[in-house]
Amino acid sequence: MFAKYSRFIMFGLFAMLSLVACQQEEPAQEQHAMTEGSMDHTAEVVFVQGNTETPPLPIVLDATQTEEIGSVYEAYLAPHQEPGEEKDTPSHIPSQFRSTTPSTLREDRLGRGHAWVRFTKDLSRAYIDIDLENINHEEVVMFHIHCGRPDMLGPIIVDFSLIDDIQANMADGVYSIEITNAVIEATAASGEGVVGSLTMGCPIPASLALELGSIDRVKTIAGMEFIARQGELYFNLHTSGHVYFGDIRGQIYRVEGD
Repeated sequence: MFAKYSRFIMFGLFAMLSLVACQQEEPAQEQHAMTEGSMDHTAEVVFVQGNTETPPLPIVLDATQTEEIGSVYEAYLAPHQEPGEEKDTPSHIPSQFRSTTPSTLREDRLGRGHAWVRFTKDLSRAYIDIDLENINHEEVVMFHIHCGRPDMLGPIIVDFSLIDDIQANMADGVYSIEITNAVIEATAASGEGVVGSLTMGCPIPASLALELGSIDRVKTIAGMEFIARQGELYFNLHTSGHVYFGDIRGQIYRVEGD
């Protein structure tokens, strides 16, 4: 008799196993259907589990300090830093960059200067203070901060004549002024023609210019401070007898320990 019903028993076991398997697959199929349906809706943001508490800071956070003085630089201006004598001005140089009064050799000039450049912590402005000795302020025709390494003549990042009357400001032997982004932008925009485009405004470093696909110019105090950190900013004071190379020049370096 067992043999007679064995086929029915095996068939029943097979049917039961199939039913159990179907019941186990249904939730997965339903989950799959829900997942496909959810594609039509905005996914919920799931935050990665993390700790909002950090180890104690070595300083006190204080956003009100942003306008306090941060990095400080200084320069000593002298004729000896000028990379050439005025008599050696190239013949192709335009008349506006040539002397109008007799010039003196660097060894014979007595002009000197000591400058401080102080940047605020938020890099919104820079303060310039310069003590000048043996400089006749009435002979000053131009005063700039240029971009360039020692012995180089570089483009102008700050034209002080766009801010105030240079001669009047330094009449007492001290020149003090505040620099903002607007001054740097005005300097870059003041160049006219081919000569102006080459002399006014400091180009952004070549590596970045290549990434951008074009040459742009520094527009901010932050950009100016970055160039200063590379040691590639200098003062140049031009008098009527020393226009092209300048009368006294001073490379700007960061104050040690600052």
